[in-house]
Amino acid sequence: MATQRKHLVKDFNPYITCYICKGYLIKPTTVTECLHTFCKTCIVQHFEDSNDCPRCGNQVHETNPLEMLRLDNTLEEIIFKLVPGLREQLERESEFWKKNKPQENGQDDMSKVDKPKVDEEGDENQDDKDYHRSDPQIAICLDCLRNNGQSGDNVVKGLMKKFIRCSTRVTVGTIKKFLSLKLKLPSSYELDVLCNGEIMGKDHTMEFIYMTRWRLRGENFRCLNCSASQVCSQDGPLYQSYPMVLQYRPRIDFG
Repeated sequence: MATQRKHLVKDFNPYITCYICKGYLIKPTTVTECLHTFCKTCIVQHFEDSNDCPRCGNQVHETNPLEMLRLDNTLEEIIFKLVPGLREQLERESEFWKKNKPQENGQDDMSKVDKPKVDEEGDENQDDKDYHRSDPQIAICLDCLRNNGQSGDNVVKGLMKKFIRCSTRVTVGTIKKFLSLKLKLPSSYELDVLCNGEIMGKDHTMEFIYMTRWRLRGENFRCLNCSASQVCSQDGPLYQSYPMVLQYRPRIDFG
């Protein structure tokens, strides 16, 4: 009778480890263009700076490489079977962060309101909701426009953390809600959001404002190859080096 050959987990490491972090694949995600697989977090962070596959160097997508990513649930189950205790460790880590998630200003009340709604809808795949984190991202500076002579100056103040990173699909209306929450403004209080001194409409997206209103758009990117403040002759990958500045103030009624 033929004896079965035993294999060690380390024999499979080249197939179940991430090329970027060198650890076991967590939520293995495959690039459909070249079929290379990485941890979901690793590849998403990589695509913030480059559109090329970190393993083979091929361009994944000209503008939005995140569209070419697919979760590999089959490989994930194989890894859980090969690596003892990995699934349980990830579950414990997830439970820990749920219980010890750092709270920001005004977040306590929102979490109490949102949780029952999720339970009522029976949403069991909450981890799959990335809340637009997989969208193209944009860096924004929210600057308080002071000295405008309005009575609301004592209410509308500068944010402690005025630099944010969000989806390009975020609208000005969402930014206003974010500011009202952070500044703890009354629900009836109105704000104006401006770019280059022009009041933005509530339905304007960050992408629209960036492409049509932000005057420093041409200088807002640097080349990864030569660090030039413009598109260089090498046509290298670009990244956003300076945030788009949006200003806010108490709403001015011109009527």
